[in-house]
Amino acid sequence: MGASGKLEVLPTRSDSAAANMAADFLLLRRYPETGRANARFRAYDWHRPAFTFGYSQKIAWVRAQLPADAEGVELVRRPTGGGLVDHRDDWTYALVIPRGHELEKARAVDSYRAVHAALAAALVAGGQAAVLKERCVPAADADAAGEGGDGELAGCAAAKGPTVCFTRAELYDVVDPATGAKIAGAAQKRSKEGLLFQGSIWRPAAAGVRDWEVLAETFVAGVAAALGAEAEATSWPEFAEGEHEALTEQYSAPEWTEAR
Repeated sequence: MGASGKLEVLPTRSDSAAANMAADFLLLRRYPETGRANARFRAYDWHRPAFTFGYSQKIAWVRAQLPADAEGVELVRRPTGGGLVDHRDDWTYALVIPRGHELEKARAVDSYRAVHAALAAALVAGGQAAVLKERCVPAADADAAGEGGDGELAGCAAAKGPTVCFTRAELYDVVDPATGAKIAGAAQKRSKEGLLFQGSIWRPAAAGVRDWEVLAETFVAGVAAALGAEAEATSWPEFAEGEHEALTEQYSAPEWTEAR
């Protein structure tokens, strides 16, 4: 693949769950500026314990899956698909690929595999054994077992039902080769602006990682290579005045969380 501009690496920030989801969505919708077509990446933290869940999930199902010790945590509906994700001890990132990049035009399962291949390689380089899950339970067998997929990110029993992230690996999730335990998963959203990829590594499943900052650098380099781009640190973008605050308020409102 030929060069595709820059992969702009934004500063790491910590925010509320609603503000993090709003920032990711605005990175897809409002940035970069007209005339630029650079991909962008950010890793981020959470102000408080939080769970997020996929855009299409039913709130009744989500609440039923929350663990007993999750009382009082932030609970926010994501703009992307997928299941319920526990962010209390994870490493979270977002990747935005503007329209026109080869990886943005690829099938969801192919973009999922490409990004997770870079992540698995970074984990291995950082001391954690990791591979992609290449085979899954056939859809018919998954139905019989009561299993389901993760919406757009699913490749196993696709669209058969919601899942709780890190309890079962889907096709091309990152897993421990010895135990099959899920290490990393993600969700995607495609729009006319491009592709938003929201991913998470469950730290307890990646105990072999020696240095998380080095892991991040290696992962970014791998993503840049997959894009045929050059990684470059950049400042935080200037959104329209009040835009991020307004979207954060929308994502934190009960009407958004309980929309389904």
